[in-house]
Amino acid sequence: MRRARGFTILELLVVMAIIGTLLSLAAPRYFRSMEKTKESVLRENLNVIRSTLDRYYSDMGVYPETLQELVDRRYLRKIPDDPLTGSDSSWSIVPAASREQGVVADVRSGSSARSSDGSAYRDW
Repeated sequence: MRRARGFTILELLVVMAIIGTLLSLAAPRYFRSMEKTKESVLRENLNVIRSTLDRYYSDMGVYPETLQELVDRRYLRKIPDDPLTGSDSSWSIVPAASREQGVVADVRSGSSARSSDGSAYRDW
């Protein structure tokens, strides 16, 4: 009698165990890399918005009433997304020292999560 060609259950289990071991080693690195990428994008987006707020203040003498005003007056093409929340409307607004100076003096992330160094994203 001829033996059927194919894999035995033992061979399949060994291969699945090897794949599982490799995934358990690679997955944490992948997620850590994704977190670092989001942090890098957040830093860049904050720098862009803050430098735009400074240019607006320099030109107009007051800060804008809303972030949308930066787009309306063509200082930005669009409001960048907060990479941690995935939304452009979740930015936390830091008001100017006095109402006469305008409203939006600074922005922070709307995320309540913590960064890889332990600091809160909303404190960046």
